[in-house]
Amino acid sequence: MRKLVLILSIVPFFFACKEEKKEVAKINDEILTPISKSDLETAVIYEANIRQYSPEGTFEKFTKDIPEIKKLGVKIIWLMPVFPISNTKRKATGGADSKFVSEFPKEAQDKYLGSYYAVSDFRKINPEFGTIQDFRKLIKTAHDNGMYVILDWVPNHTGWDHSWLKTNPDFYTKNDQGEVIHPKDTDWTDVADLNYDNVTLQEAMISDMKYWLKNENIDGFRCDVAGSVPTSFWEHAIPKLRAEKDIFMLAEAWEPALLKENLFDMAYAWDGHHLLNSLAKGEKTSEDLTKYIQNTYNERYEKDDILMNFVTNHDENSWNGTIKERMGDRAEMLTALSYVLPGMPLIYSGQEYDLNHRLKFFEKDSIPKQKQKTFALLEHLGKLKNTNAALNGGKEKATFKAVDTGNSMFVLERSKNGKTLLFIANLSEFSTKLSLSRKGKYQDYLSNAFVEFNKNDSIKFSPYQYKILVK
Repeated sequence: MRKLVLILSIVPFFFACKEEKKEVAKINDEILTPISKSDLETAVIYEANIRQYSPEGTFEKFTKDIPEIKKLGVKIIWLMPVFPISNTKRKATGGADSKFVSEFPKEAQDKYLGSYYAVSDFRKINPEFGTIQDFRKLIKTAHDNGMYVILDWVPNHTGWDHSWLKTNPDFYTKNDQGEVIHPKDTDWTDVADLNYDNVTLQEAMISDMKYWLKNENIDGFRCDVAGSVPTSFWEHAIPKLRAEKDIFMLAEAWEPALLKENLFDMAYAWDGHHLLNSLAKGEKTSEDLTKYIQNTYNERYEKDDILMNFVTNHDENSWNGTIKERMGDRAEMLTALSYVLPGMPLIYSGQEYDLNHRLKFFEKDSIPKQKQKTFALLEHLGKLKNTNAALNGGKEKATFKAVDTGNSMFVLERSKNGKTLLFIANLSEFSTKLSLSRKGKYQDYLSNAFVEFNKNDSIKFSPYQYKILVK
């Protein structure tokens, strides 16, 4: 067994940050300060699928559980689209056998509710979820619990019922015959593609986004397929939105250009997610993981860029499989890894309750609501993320050093403000030993046991076992 030598000297990184604004929102005699760079260092984000969160599928039922979600260390709640869904070309199924609701017998059509992303009106609430008063109570409850709420915004397209198709057909992309089309190279036949060459469309979209900032006190947006919308639009729109209040902007994209100053705060770590799936299948190794960290955070992205790390989300769960399907016995280890990598970890509705089925996308389904092993795990990981500077993942993120052990063992060292964390994992299906060429006392975070290392002490790891050691 090759000895692992960890370099203890850490060169601090210095990150540029945005100038913080002074305005605050008053919520029931409590002051919720605007989202700050310090919030982004320690935040966990939660994707809320309102339709599937409870058997009722309402804002009211979700709101009641916000204190429970807070226990997971969540600081940002991302609501999947809350807007009315178009009836025209409403989908009942997706994928290869995609069908519209109208293709089914009339008596069977009511159960098909359509896609959240086929929006018919950007300024209204989907009655499926409740009323605007119910929505406001959700926002207020989140704010009272020190949590921010962002809306899932759909800038690339609308449903076929949107009023713009009648009032402003020039807002849409058309074929050679002058017909409005769905987004090219997709099977999204339930939506109409927007044409951002139209300046009036751009202003209308910004106006609708401002509406929610001004009138409903939301805290930002997750922007669907943000990379399919011209970057020039975001360069124009986001500064105008930020002029209204301090907001958090998440791009469903990975293009570094979208993370430039004053644009999006965070993008998707898609390459990282795919790597986690490959690690789970045994197709990639610790060497690949080490290279990914080096290339991603030191080369591809700027030092103050923030990436969202995840093992599941609504698309992955519905279309590509559950965590258990994709990651098997490595699921817990890879979930923990998503928390210790630089960036912000995501929890998707049901993940905390060991969701192990693919949620239906176009009709009512329901997540389990019984706490098992994963809730406790995410609670512990969330607390660590919230409180230990060694896991800071924002614009002034903790240092990180991935160490190639020359075998199946992976070691990531993170450090900031005198705090040090070691994530050590056996990525293989075989037991192995790791020698640490260091001395010192660490606490095993998950077991609370203290571990004291003498030089060249060897630790045995069973298949897929991992440790989070703090000092």
